[in-house]
Amino acid sequence: MNRNRLIGVCAAVAVGATAIPAAASAAPVITMSGSTSVAPLATLLAKAYIQKYPGRVKFKLAQGGSDVGVADVAAGRVSIGNSSRDPKPSDPGGLFFNKIAKDAICIITNPGNPIANLSQDQIQAIFSGKVRDWSDVPGSNISGTIDVTVRTPASGTQDAFQKIFLGSSSVTGAASAKASNGLVQQAVKSDKNAVGYVSLDFVAGTNAAAYNGVACNLRNAKSGEYGGVRNFWMVTRGRPVTGNPIQKFITWVQNSNNAQKIVGTHWVPLK
Repeated sequence: MNRNRLIGVCAAVAVGATAIPAAASAAPVITMSGSTSVAPLATLLAKAYIQKYPGRVKFKLAQGGSDVGVADVAAGRVSIGNSSRDPKPSDPGGLFFNKIAKDAICIITNPGNPIANLSQDQIQAIFSGKVRDWSDVPGSNISGTIDVTVRTPASGTQDAFQKIFLGSSSVTGAASAKASNGLVQQAVKSDKNAVGYVSLDFVAGTNAAAYNGVACNLRNAKSGEYGGVRNFWMVTRGRPVTGNPIQKFITWVQNSNNAQKIVGTHWVPLK
């Protein structure tokens, strides 16, 4: 299921690329893989870039998680590794992290259990397994075992969630790990007892709880009031060389008003 969805994303970008005059058939291809959080934004940016500069470049986009994107670009398998987590000391040498946006991580519950707010202490207790029944969570209108849903270790969202929300606490071994934001979203939508965390762009159909009294929405993320915000990166092998297709694309993403307006629709722009 996940693989088919990734192919659909690639096809969405390829459609834009093939709408280029025949003379542009030799256009270089920028390949990307990695974060499922960055993927929706990267797709929108790629389509807009093709429309702005027809014939300049084509794109191929896959996913797999931030660690996959970082490993792929380090090994030369892709041009850009999309990452929703910050650099790690364990990352391969020679990589350059190009910041393109910021994003809010929301704690989500099923609409049948519309928790209004969770403090950091409550989040740590729930996701570590110290609190296991919804009847012990203030604001819950249900009882029963809390079904904790998290991301797999390769996920940048998991890495950011650990740093921002959990700190030194560890996720309970009873948690169900999912490979993408969309799979966490679906799991929480279909299970009244579930709780999880996703990129702000994936909250539809769920209840996004406030964090420490601040709602998880775009306005609060942009203002800096919401505390659960992390960076989005496009990772390259070394600083992009001036004038090459990768550098031109990333510079456009970071500096053009058009690109940053696209970022501002669901994410936090750089300016």
